[in-house]
Amino acid sequence: MTGYTRPDGASSHAGDGSPEGELGTFKTLEQFIIERQDSFPHSTGAFSRLLRDISLAAKIVNRDMRRAGLIDVYGSTGETNVQGEVQQKMDALAHREFVQALRRGGECCLIGSEEHAEAIPLSSVSQEGDGQYIVLLDPLDGSSNIDVNVSVGTIFSIYRLPDGYDEEKPDPKAALQSGTEQVAAGYIVYGSSTMLVYTTGNGVNGFTLDPSIGEFLLSHPDLQTPDRGRIFSINSGYYHSFEGGLREYLDWLQQQDPETNRPAKTRYIGSFVSDFHRNLLKGGIYMYPATEGSPEGKLRLMYEANPMGFIAEEAGGAASDGHTRILEKSPEKLHQRTPLFIGSKEMVRRAEAFLQGEPERAMPA
Repeated sequence: MTGYTRPDGASSHAGDGSPEGELGTFKTLEQFIIERQDSFPHSTGAFSRLLRDISLAAKIVNRDMRRAGLIDVYGSTGETNVQGEVQQKMDALAHREFVQALRRGGECCLIGSEEHAEAIPLSSVSQEGDGQYIVLLDPLDGSSNIDVNVSVGTIFSIYRLPDGYDEEKPDPKAALQSGTEQVAAGYIVYGSSTMLVYTTGNGVNGFTLDPSIGEFLLSHPDLQTPDRGRIFSINSGYYHSFEGGLREYLDWLQQQDPETNRPAKTRYIGSFVSDFHRNLLKGGIYMYPATEGSPEGKLRLMYEANPMGFIAEEAGGAASDGHTRILEKSPEKLHQRTPLFIGSKEMVRRAEAFLQGEPERAMPA
């Protein structure tokens, strides 16, 4: 069975019959949240329960993902979602599971989902719980890859309901907050193992799901991404649709120069969560820029760019649209799109320099 890294940095192997393999060696996600509850201003009991609800939905989605070929959840539903994209069966299933989990918990008053045209009010349905949180999520990023057994993921972002809004009848406009207002953000990657990675603004921690006990266990404490990496992730098939500065940056990345870690290596899965997760751990930059056909980019500011930008910054990285810090962008609509350059700080800053027509700023001193 997969080995985990304990919080003290030692390695152990759950399930191998050794004392180190016992559950007591590890911290579960719930234990971790409870222990840190007093340290974080927003980690109240209600917030802890909210994260529990999200992790429960993730376990259900993971279960169905593992049985996808057996329970007929491959392929599309035949319908088109609000993004104008063909909805996959697992998109619909994941959306339903996360909404149901948040509805039952009662800590959330408003949900925004990439699979739903409008924000979904919840407080009128549930009479229990705090009801002060807004959750925005991409229930299943990269779902078209399920059919070919490629890693996919869930992305979530949590905000407090601003003052002046009624939690019993929350106005959907309450969700239109800049990324700097997030109280937590995270993602779940469903791959060779299932991991939940999240931040509350005090570092980034990763938890691996142990299927034998059904618990997320702390496996990657205090994640930090390298300042500079050797990986760049972009759909280069659109190269001739990119603006000139970006084409220059891509050419620069592929030139030979060991002092600046060049040439860099292209690694592009086409599932944002998977590409981001790899680059977070190994160092690199993920780019989904504007193109001639999509001048505003394609990734969603509220569901993808903001939560991942929060995580990247907390891990020592950066996130930008090429000109502006992602977390400082003011959203105008729930499904707003944006270009995105995210990952190792030095690589993002160099991308900005090229895009802003000042490539000399990208050169080492």
